[in-house]
Amino acid sequence: MNSRKQALDKATTLIEALPWMSRFHGRTVVVKYGGNAMTDPELQDRFAENIVFLRYAGLRPVVVHGGGPQIKAHLERVGLESTFAGGLRVTTPETMDIVRMVLVGQVNRDIVGRINRHGPFAVGLSGEDARMMTAERKPAMVDGEPVDIGLVGEVTEVDAAVVDTLLDDGRIPVVSSVARSGEGVYNVNADTAAAALAAGLGASKLIMLTDIEGLYADYPACEELISRLSATELEHLLPDLSSGMVPKMEACLRAVRGGVPQAHVLDGRTPNSLLLEVFTNDGIGTMVVPDDAPHDVFGGPA
Repeated sequence: MNSRKQALDKATTLIEALPWMSRFHGRTVVVKYGGNAMTDPELQDRFAENIVFLRYAGLRPVVVHGGGPQIKAHLERVGLESTFAGGLRVTTPETMDIVRMVLVGQVNRDIVGRINRHGPFAVGLSGEDARMMTAERKPAMVDGEPVDIGLVGEVTEVDAAVVDTLLDDGRIPVVSSVARSGEGVYNVNADTAAAALAAGLGASKLIMLTDIEGLYADYPACEELISRLSATELEHLLPDLSSGMVPKMEACLRAVRGGVPQAHVLDGRTPNSLLLEVFTNDGIGTMVVPDDAPHDVFGGPA
């Protein structure tokens, strides 16, 4: 009887996923991969399985990754201290060499390798490749004042042609968050890079995997999770958010203002959180939508 109930539960889960699979079949979904989910081997393997599942389910997944923990570890090994301002890493020319090496040569190859255990899908890229992302120097805002944080860029232009070509060929692009400028190579916050690429691709979803469950109403005084909010509501909340949350929520705002129907912040430490968001009725985390988004169960385009 137990096995019969388990089988029925699995069938119910599959049926529940059907309308979502129909809704998003052929749609592009940009997934920003970061945080501690990138350092736990079990979660790394589960993430790769989730991405391949999306591809087999008929979606067109694109992975944009950072590598904060790996960069920090490598900087410590060579005796360089990580410093931050306004939630962004201060990047000197010496630090930039390490950032580029770790993101493009280590983290990207690891993600590509894990995905490709399941088939010939993943192709590694960086924002430099085919001038996919062009950036300009960006200061951090600390207490309302601009602060120079070195070779850190803001994406100003996206040419998504190479990513579209790979998607049309059934591949899974895996993109490192570095970009070109007239001055050289910039470190680009992976949250903002993912948002810019999602808008440039006309993606149906941006999903941000992070180390918290989502956005709280009044953290730490209140731990009530905000499940959905509009772009304008988020804009009003931004000045009061913690420095670590600001780049993530600014990225969500940029995405929906750029035409992406939904942007989500999920806890990447939860196994299969990606699939729970895409294929279940309840969803998880916090979803940001345009001001005029319908309040139906799907919260997205028809």
